[in-house]
Amino acid sequence: MEMDSSNLTCRDLPPILSSFVDAFVDFSVSGLFFPNPNPNPSAPPATRLPAPGRLVAIGDLHGDLPKTLQALSLAGLIDPSTNRWTGSATVAVQVGDVLDRGGDELRLLYLLHHLKLQAAADGGALHTIHGNHEIMNVSGNFRYATAAGVDEFRRWALWYRAGLAMKRLCPGVEIPPDPFKGIPKSFPGVKKEFWEGIRARLAALRPDGPIANRFLAGNQTVLLVGDSVFVHGGLLQNHIQYGLEKINEEVRDWVTGLNGRISPVFVRSRDSVVWLRRFSEGWNCDCRQLEGVLELIPGAKRMVMGHTIQEEGINGVCEDRAIRIDVGLSKGCTDGLPEVLEINGGGELRILTSNPLYDRQHKRRRVVEEEKKGLALLVPDSRMEVEVKA
Repeated sequence: MEMDSSNLTCRDLPPILSSFVDAFVDFSVSGLFFPNPNPNPSAPPATRLPAPGRLVAIGDLHGDLPKTLQALSLAGLIDPSTNRWTGSATVAVQVGDVLDRGGDELRLLYLLHHLKLQAAADGGALHTIHGNHEIMNVSGNFRYATAAGVDEFRRWALWYRAGLAMKRLCPGVEIPPDPFKGIPKSFPGVKKEFWEGIRARLAALRPDGPIANRFLAGNQTVLLVGDSVFVHGGLLQNHIQYGLEKINEEVRDWVTGLNGRISPVFVRSRDSVVWLRRFSEGWNCDCRQLEGVLELIPGAKRMVMGHTIQEEGINGVCEDRAIRIDVGLSKGCTDGLPEVLEINGGGELRILTSNPLYDRQHKRRRVVEEEKKGLALLVPDSRMEVEVKA
């Protein structure tokens, strides 16, 4: 029996109205439509996942949507004409630092969330892990936020508040807690033109904030997929001894507001899992220490890291036991050419790149120092195969 629309009242509308408003706000902020904007939250991914047939790793994105789309397309994960998932059963891991240094932070969070849903429906998966910049922003440290990034959150706040106002028009609609409650309206030492954006950023990203809860709470801090362990900065023996599952749980509880306002110690110090550079900086890596760390993780053969920009592109040291994949692709960093790492089921490693300076025959990077010198600097070789794409 069809319902007579003339008899509809607010009593009949709460679930429909709430879903409509959420979808309206999402589309207004991101240009993406989520048929079910706020599904029941699924359990966070396990810390250890089985090896897929194809595994792809993507480095730091830092608020650059166009370059991110290039990297995703290079990896064969999206159709560049529609930005829809085309990776089928591929499992992809993005190693953190989606936030800061650019003006597309929210649009990137929405895009990655959208692709996660599509990948899961297609038998694949997209996992994002925490970088130091996610931890900084949840902590309220915005020193690397750009004016464009702050303004993006200001605009988010306008739509979010419009959604709250729409829900309040109909009694019975569940109204979420006001994320702006308790946040100051002025920020001495900050230009007044940025106050609204800073306030919105705090509201959205603080522990239990709507953006933190929706897009960051499901991140792991350390993730083992097959024989590859993914971490933004790096791992030391004390991290393994403390427990990777425990680190993931404590960070997740903090992001969701269950563990106070101060970030857990293992994501806070210089030698923490999101800040460590011991295995990603320079060519004199302590391979013996790295080997000792990997030996403590059953089945792990390599550590895949972001965090430290590799101006020569993705590379491996210690016989490719340490793989560094942050190519500084964001215009807010070094505007590097996108590259991604592919790990096939048999353990074969490949760099997917569009860099025309990559010498396919010798599998070594040619970095031209200065045109007038006409010289090329060849960096140390690795065993990784290379595929150069136009």
